Amino acid sequence: MIKQLIVAGALLMLVAAEKPQTPNTLTEKEKKEGWKLLFDGKTTHGWRGAYKDKFPERGWLVKDGLLVISKSDGSESQSYGDIVTDAEYSDFDLTFDFKLTEGANSGVKYFVVEHQPKPAGSAYGLEFQVLDDDKHPDAKKGRDGNRTVGSLYDLITAKSKAANPIGEWNQGRVISKGHHVEHWLNGKKVVEYERGSEEFRKLVAMSKYADASYNAHGRFGEASKGHILLQDHGDQVSYRNIKIRTL
Repeated sequence: MIKQLIVAGALLMLVAAEKPQTPNTLTEKEKKEGWKLLFDGKTTHGWRGAYKDKFPERGWLVKDGLLVISKSDGSESQSYGDIVTDAEYSDFDLTFDFKLTEGANSGVKYFVVEHQPKPAGSAYGLEFQVLDDDKHPDAKKGRDGNRTVGSLYDLITAKSKAANPIGEWNQGRVISKGHHVEHWLNGKKVVEYERGSEEFRKLVAMSKYADASYNAHGRFGEASKGHILLQDHGDQVSYRNIKIRTL
């Protein structure tokens, strides 16, 4: 009887260990490590519209534990607008889940600084590209695929990546410590670079960010701190499990 109870207890522990974590929550281990939720699954607390003092009234929805940007006309930051965190970050570890619809485009930006005047499109910042590589035309622009999912947009192509199919969840991750930055996609490192390095500045000089407007307040991508941004690019994209810890 005792042996049976031990076996049954071991099976229960195994089942509990395999049970997936509830979205938009932190484990005790994550709490001890300093992780914080940027999205609680229920409210828009901690977010506002880029260049605004409140959250957009239309377009961005909290539904079934997801933060969703609605479909509009495919334009960049024109219909409902980007959203940014209230707080700014410098050294951080950021993770987020995203789910694309067919042909969709969005992005997660970091080191976003809201300099005036407001740009016509999206607020300036370094971008982890969120894209349907097969169906969105932006994947074929830029250089050598540097506008595809997981890439440092228009600068560095994500290498050896394994993106899940459209309609399934992918996990993105950005780690920034000092000048060193990494992009991860589904648990695999796909981009690595040094902000402000000679190589980084050469890449900027070959990109759309070489334009004077991106550098009017200092070299592009080299701000000491900035907001996290989720981009409205006129397509429906869902986010969840947005977590961050300072390093």
